[in-house]
Amino acid sequence: MVDELTGKKVVVLATDGVEQVELTGPRQALAQAGAQVDLVSLRSGEIQAMNGDIDKADRFPVDREVSQVSVRDYDALVLPGGTINPDQLRRDGTAVSFVRDFVASGKPVGAICHGPWTLVEAGVVRGRQLTSFPSIRTDIRNAGGEVTDQEVVVDDNLVTSRNPGDLPAFHEAVIKAIASS
Repeated sequence: MVDELTGKKVVVLATDGVEQVELTGPRQALAQAGAQVDLVSLRSGEIQAMNGDIDKADRFPVDREVSQVSVRDYDALVLPGGTINPDQLRRDGTAVSFVRDFVASGKPVGAICHGPWTLVEAGVVRGRQLTSFPSIRTDIRNAGGEVTDQEVVVDDNLVTSRNPGDLPAFHEAVIKAIASS
């Protein structure tokens, strides 16, 4: 998969509380495939990653604020999980609009673990098949989405996975979706 994504720009939308491995794993896989990957957040500076929502992990510099970017700036979007991260994102109107517009554009969107919470808030799961961390599956169903308990679920431009254990399959599916878009 080396150089498969050369010339592609991918945005990872995350904020404080992001599950570190769900941020670093996709960023590394996408970069190794040749993509330029930007970390976009609610504010400038750094975000605090977590391990298991409990233990502070590393801090990561933010490349751009979500209020400064547009869907046309990127070829794909990745939404990592952690419980705190998507809970904060879904309370920010600019972030929610960005996600809604990205899904509507037809460009690939990958979301893992609790990441689909932001998709629910954006109102883009109705009639779509997804997977997620078990605790948000009721929210997906209540928003009109269908939940399948699989390692990776691809529904048109949406690629979803359940948890960090699914990262290798998630990386492969997201890279494939971006390469074929």
